[in-house]
Amino acid sequence: MNTKELDKKYVLQTYGRGDIEFVSGDNATLTDTEGKKYIDFTSGIGVVSVGHANARVNAALCEQIGKITHTSNLYNIAPQAKAAEAIVNASGYDMACFFGNSGAEANEGAIKIARKHGERDGEIKRYKIITLKHSFHGRTITTVKATGQEAMHNYFGPFPDGFVYADDIQAIEALLDDHTAAVMIELIQGEGGVEPQDKEEVKALEKLLKSKHIPLIVDEVQTGGYRTGEFTASQVYGITPEIITLAKGVGGGVPVGIVMTSLKSVLSPGDHGSTFGGNYLSSTAVCSVVEILNELKVSGELENTSTYFNTKLDKFYETNKKLFTQKVGIGMMCGLRVKDADTLASIMSNAKDNGVMVLRAGRNTLRFLPPLTITKEEIDEGFKALATAISSL
Repeated sequence: MNTKELDKKYVLQTYGRGDIEFVSGDNATLTDTEGKKYIDFTSGIGVVSVGHANARVNAALCEQIGKITHTSNLYNIAPQAKAAEAIVNASGYDMACFFGNSGAEANEGAIKIARKHGERDGEIKRYKIITLKHSFHGRTITTVKATGQEAMHNYFGPFPDGFVYADDIQAIEALLDDHTAAVMIELIQGEGGVEPQDKEEVKALEKLLKSKHIPLIVDEVQTGGYRTGEFTASQVYGITPEIITLAKGVGGGVPVGIVMTSLKSVLSPGDHGSTFGGNYLSSTAVCSVVEILNELKVSGELENTSTYFNTKLDKFYETNKKLFTQKVGIGMMCGLRVKDADTLASIMSNAKDNGVMVLRAGRNTLRFLPPLTITKEEIDEGFKALATAISSL
């Protein structure tokens, strides 16, 4: 059997897979089984932040694999401690980290921290988490309920109680009460359509929550790791949340989820844990990826790449306004609103056929999450392929 046949026979069919099998990658270029090359404007949905087959990350992982990969969190793990130090220093926040394996796990951990924090006085049961409509926070039973998209809630109830959805940032204040444990938002909604929140509204929300001693959780699973120009989008917005969650790009392809919080004393031994989280393998990847990204930031290469990519995207948008209605996003997390769903589907199909990988997001959005190490030559080639892809539309 070939891979496609094996997949259909032995793998649960939970994905609408494209009829492509990649066998290798080099930075922002992928190669399939037929030898065809594709420019990757997706980085594996924002994961491969330092490119495919990054030599420095691979070398670090190979060296670690030759020593030890896992002992459990019952013992000290040197690369985990170093990864936490690197993350905290890059963020600029006075926080501590917990390591899991995914964005959903990170958000579960954030919710647990917020709820225990809300219980510490013992008099009022603070359990309610306010999130936004169009949000996306994960696929577990709890995080799918935290997700403010009703379509995600079909079939899987009953859900944990306590999640309330606000239409937008301004609508949150009216939902606050004595049972509110936290507010949880994405500063740029990814699956919800690459929708940035208004900076002044976010700052006003932060001020309000601090006055009421209600923690702000910022889900940075997709925005973290310099995707928006700074290590966290929270830095871009000039806010100081009590809890931030990370995953995707900080692992560079190795599964990792991280909760970082200034509420360092809330969880006690036994309150939370993860068998695999932060083991030698995953935390070594984080150390290497963050080191590379820090260098790109300090050298100015990150800003130069983002500027060049956005200049090309702006030109592509202006040239094709018959198909697109708006450009959205910040940094290297960008989107183009497409006039209708059928046109978006055609663009996705044609792009793949012409050798460039792009993503679909909510609100009829063509989403771009290229590796942060993408070269000018790869950017040029990708937009050339996209231009060809839409020429017949």
